[in-house]
Amino acid sequence: MKKKFLNIAFILLGFVVIAACAKSENSAANKEKEVKIIRVGTSPGPYSELFLEAVKPILEKDGYRIEQTEFTELIQADVALTEGAIDLNVDQHTAYLTNFNENKGTHLVGITAIPTVPAGLFPGKRNTLDEVVEGDKIGIPDDASNTARAFNLLQKAGWIKLKTGIDPVKATKEDVVSNPKNLELIQMSSAQIPRSLQDLDYAVIPGSIVYSAKLDPNDSLLSEDVLKEYELVATVDEKNQESEWAQAVVKAYHSNEFKKYLKEHNQGDYWFIPKELQEEQK
Repeated sequence: MKKKFLNIAFILLGFVVIAACAKSENSAANKEKEVKIIRVGTSPGPYSELFLEAVKPILEKDGYRIEQTEFTELIQADVALTEGAIDLNVDQHTAYLTNFNENKGTHLVGITAIPTVPAGLFPGKRNTLDEVVEGDKIGIPDDASNTARAFNLLQKAGWIKLKTGIDPVKATKEDVVSNPKNLELIQMSSAQIPRSLQDLDYAVIPGSIVYSAKLDPNDSLLSEDVLKEYELVATVDEKNQESEWAQAVVKAYHSNEFKKYLKEHNQGDYWFIPKELQEEQK
């Protein structure tokens, strides 16, 4: 009888051990599955599309699963990124990121520069730069970072002059020291500018808006000189920048496969390629 009880005890113990091992294996599997998911917040425009078409397949080959959440505005994606609802977005430049952090007290960081579509000076009622006349209406973006790049582009066109020595990334209307043709600089939502072209003589339009509005980038009369602060960056919360998945994103953007994609699809130099990626393309 004693032997029988011992046998039953050993059998029960075996079941307990097997159940514990199975639970441990399931927990490990679930943890591994969780680690392999990257939640990306996308916004209408070429940058999210570039990620989905060229970077996502590379990450999937490395064992990651990409979960996409669509946002209509970039600020919504940044809020979600801050709150931990998503892990990554790829639709903002450093100047916008810095401005968001300063205004919201957040800690978002760029983990790598990525290809950028330059802002352009587009025709409205006028067809060429030489047609500009006294009092022409120029539409420019109203968010701080893109307003500054618009002023830099208008200075490049020779239409205005900014104060010497200012930080070009923080240029405002108050920094315009010369406007000889008394151009009317009208600030409005970037998304509204393409719909207002018939009422404007010219407009400065960011690359992402050119894309979403289905404008022909070749219609741009003048393109900006892309400053480092206006290069797009893959963005994460600061606490995640050294994570394995974040480094996998960096690796994907710097990979030979991504380099090959750009070489095949960058027709007419549509994309501005950051220096670190240019060097890898040589």
